[in-house]
Amino acid sequence: MNKIKGLVCAPFTAFDAQSRIDLSKVALQARLYKANGVSGVFACGTTGEGSSLTMPEKKALFQEWSGQRSEGFSVLGFRGGTSVGDCCELALHAGRVGLDAVAMTAPYYQRPATVRDLALTIAQVASVVPDMPFYFYHIPVLTKVAFPMIRLLEEIDSLVPNFAGIKYTDENMMDFQLCLEYKNRKYNIMWGRDEMLLEALSIGADAFVGSTYGYMAPLYHEISGAFNAGDIKRAASMQFEAVRLITLLDKYGSGTGKAFMKAAGLDLGPCRRPLTTLEGERYEAFTQELPSTRFEEFKNIWK
Repeated sequence: MNKIKGLVCAPFTAFDAQSRIDLSKVALQARLYKANGVSGVFACGTTGEGSSLTMPEKKALFQEWSGQRSEGFSVLGFRGGTSVGDCCELALHAGRVGLDAVAMTAPYYQRPATVRDLALTIAQVASVVPDMPFYFYHIPVLTKVAFPMIRLLEEIDSLVPNFAGIKYTDENMMDFQLCLEYKNRKYNIMWGRDEMLLEALSIGADAFVGSTYGYMAPLYHEISGAFNAGDIKRAASMQFEAVRLITLLDKYGSGTGKAFMKAAGLDLGPCRRPLTTLEGERYEAFTQELPSTRFEEFKNIWK
């Protein structure tokens, strides 16, 4: 299976004022990402408020994103993880509309008790789309399923022929490196912590999935370029600029990512409950603080 490399954006889902999905914004998002060197999207994931989307909405978004596929721009569809039946149905739909790959996370309500249970759950879903690359989305801070992923690879290696890799969103660098080097780098292990991109580069990562690439990909290209050129001091300086911007996500709350997108020239509407939209005095405070960063220098630009 072809491995996806470079920056993969976790896109926001656009909503209108009535909290309905706004499919008209998908093409605009894809245009902005492609113009800034993004390699693809991981649609309907955490950033895309996937857990708040209905089955018909996810299917519609898969269909719309499939139309944005092009040479060098892949579309991965995330199906959730609480219902195996729903995951199977969405996987089949992803295959019908022509997505490049599909992914699921661990069931996070009735959670698997062992790594073997998790592997068998993945195998059940992956088996309905045997010709599609299948990824596991590891995000234990949300799922509370925190098995070492190297143990999952050992379980799944002979169990799921179409298993392609892991979106690894955790801080366990040792486990990540073990997965990265497993069987001579057999799998596509994609780093999922934007604030630690340089650390991941330092141990050989070459694929990254994150929300902030949607509005400041040029900054991460600067980090990678400096690292590859051996200029570690500049790479660290640029990573610090990314960290400074990422701290605003924690400071202002759940709607801040969409506020960043608006500042980059693309208004994707409000968030859907239970998340909150950044507005009023909080939004004003955010817009007043943003100029003190280097966002204008490194934000995604239209071309």
